[in-house]
Amino acid sequence: MRKVLTWLTAVTFAATLAACSGAEKASSTEESAGATGDTAKAAESEKPAARIPVYREVTIPAGTTLRLDLASSLGSDTSKVEDPVSARVREAVVVDGKTVVPTGASLAGVVTDVADSGRVKGRARIAYRFNSLTVDDEKYDIATSPTSHMAEATKKQDAKKIGIGAGAGAVLGAVLGGGSGAAKGAVIGGGAGTGVVLATKGKEVHLGPGANVTTKLTAPLTLRVKL
Repeated sequence: MRKVLTWLTAVTFAATLAACSGAEKASSTEESAGATGDTAKAAESEKPAARIPVYREVTIPAGTTLRLDLASSLGSDTSKVEDPVSARVREAVVVDGKTVVPTGASLAGVVTDVADSGRVKGRARIAYRFNSLTVDDEKYDIATSPTSHMAEATKKQDAKKIGIGAGAGAVLGAVLGGGSGAAKGAVIGGGAGTGVVLATKGKEVHLGPGANVTTKLTAPLTLRVKL
């Protein structure tokens, strides 16, 4: 009986020691976890706060010239009214020493007038107007003057064609009928030269991407500029 009691006492003592050891380990683990959490919170609080962008409004006055590079292809014989037109800013717009419209900002607009070359009179022309500007992914409505282009005049070339026709007719008339024949031949030849001019269309207006164009603001434009 004494042996049994001794054995039970030993078992109870061992169990008590194990329980105490487990409690100490659990307490140590909890303290370690708590310390780690406090360290993480402290590190988080020490991080610099995310900077909120600050903007101010800047107004570009009416009459400001915008120098652009065309990004569309236009032609007096291919474009139609209301066709879209796009361009990019070639020279940045600066107000009070601050760039408010950077190089590369995009503009969009439409063709407002177009006419191809006529056979009898009138030169080819094309006109367009920009109505929006995009800066840093923010789009603004703008008012601008129309930009127009007209084909070169061909009067000198036309006169040369008529003169060549008259001269050739005079030479032929002189060969066939003397002085009076030369005069008649000149008239006939001149008429033939005029016919060539009337049957030939003049030059067209063609503009491709990269063409340097300009426009002007016809109303003030207010933008948000990041400080």
